[in-house]
Amino acid sequence: MSRLRVFAATGGQPPLQTLDRHADIATALRALGARFERWDASRPIEPGASQDEVIAAYRDDIERIKREGGYQAVDVVSIHPDHPDRAALRAKFLGEHTHAEDEVRFFVAGRGLFNLHIGDKVYELLCERGDLVGVPGGVQHWFDMSEAPYFVAIRIFTNPAGWVGHFTGSDIAERFPRLRPAASQAATTA
Repeated sequence: MSRLRVFAATGGQPPLQTLDRHADIATALRALGARFERWDASRPIEPGASQDEVIAAYRDDIERIKREGGYQAVDVVSIHPDHPDRAALRAKFLGEHTHAEDEVRFFVAGRGLFNLHIGDKVYELLCERGDLVGVPGGVQHWFDMSEAPYFVAIRIFTNPAGWVGHFTGSDIAERFPRLRPAASQAATTA
């Protein structure tokens, strides 16, 4: 189940707020300038699927959002627990960073954990199959796929170069829960 937990940016526990209804999550994130939507992810895609397979399966959705937002670049991150580069890929996204543009990500399989650092709060968003999230350009954030990742996400950008992260050098991500692997795909976080 998708979930939004709000924490003080100092890393304090417990969360200040927890939301698990999609409409409530969308409303809370919209107030911050972020996007959260439920999309149809019914095509049979599994982690490890090639970029071409995923793009072909979701071509109509991709083209629609490209037209709506003026997006130019599309790529696919498809990672399973046995992926040989999973540790390096996880480390790449765990550092707090920004983008000059919006980052849009549609989960067609599995799950991942976005953390948006806005003002004095951190908004931890657990995304699952069917969730589309849009992180506004300039927003400090990080992403955790867990040490045993299992997800396929389509990423859409206005920059033709695709994903270009600008790392803040902050260690804030180390103070927040990580996505824990689970035997089933109904994972929880610490």
